[in-house]
Formats: sequence, structure tokens, C-alpha cells
Amino acid sequence: MSTTPQPDPTTAPPLPGTAVRDIASSRVGIVMGHEGPWLQLRPLGGGREWDADPARVRPVGPAELLQARVAEANARSRSTD
Repeated sequence: MSTTPQPDPTTAPPLPGTAVRDIASSRVGIVMGHEGPWLQLRPLGGGREWDADPARVRPVGPAELLQARVAEANARSRSTD
């Protein structure tokens, strides 16, 4: 069994700049591009990109995006850096 994601010919990958939820990691990120079969996602507040299986991401709506941005801001405010 192959471990690399296979593109689904019936759906187009999300465009760069689209906010999506990575189901595998339960994280919301912005699509930055793709490398091979993987999407590169960046956290909403910026930071290091991560690879996501395009078959395991879904677009987020405005309410979910707002919720994720608030959670990100709250996490930053609790940081002791």
C-alpha cells in the first residue's frame, strides 16, 4: 500500500491563499502551494509550513476561520516567550 497521497481526479486542489483544515492534524492553515503530491500549509499566525495530504484537507467557512484565528491569538497571549 502506498503512503503517498494520490490526487483525486474529481476534485481540484485548494488554491494558494485558501484557508483549510488539515483533518490529520486538526490544524487550520493557509495553502501556500504544493510540492509533489503534498500541500504546504502555513499556520494562520505565520510560522513554519507543514505538509498535508490533499485528500485530508477541507475548506473552512468564515465562522470556523474566525474561531481558529481567535484560538491562535489566545494561544499567543498565553505564551511565556
